[in-house]
Amino acid sequence: MHIATKEIDVRYAETDQMGVVYHANYLIWMELGRTKLIEELGFRYADMEKEGILSPVIDIHVSYKKPVRYGEKAYVHTWIEQYDGIRVVYGYEIVREDNEIAIVGTSKHVCVKRDNFRPISIKRYFPEWHEAYMKAKKQEK
Repeated sequence: MHIATKEIDVRYAETDQMGVVYHANYLIWMELGRTKLIEELGFRYADMEKEGILSPVIDIHVSYKKPVRYGEKAYVHTWIEQYDGIRVVYGYEIVREDNEIAIVGTSKHVCVKRDNFRPISIKRYFPEWHEAYMKAKKQEK
């Protein structure tokens, strides 16, 4: 299984009144991790979008474990949890600099045509992505 790691320097603007990272910012960090994974596999979302294909989030789950604070570093670990040629589930773990887990989560995506939002087969439209995802995904038990 391929796991990408994206380092995040926590900025003041990402924290809330309690001095911890505001919960919605973890979703942005998950997107950064997902983009990093895709780049490490040799692809770019922008190239997919040039072909008229979008990849919306259709489901997301996040479990918050420990807070991250301003001035700290966080590390977003991202991998392909599930992939069936049409839907992709990315797995995430955001870890604090002391190696404590801050969040665990998943996001589910489907690729759709921009003009009508009809799902497409990644396997058919982007065979190189399909092969890379098959190789990189979490092995079934």
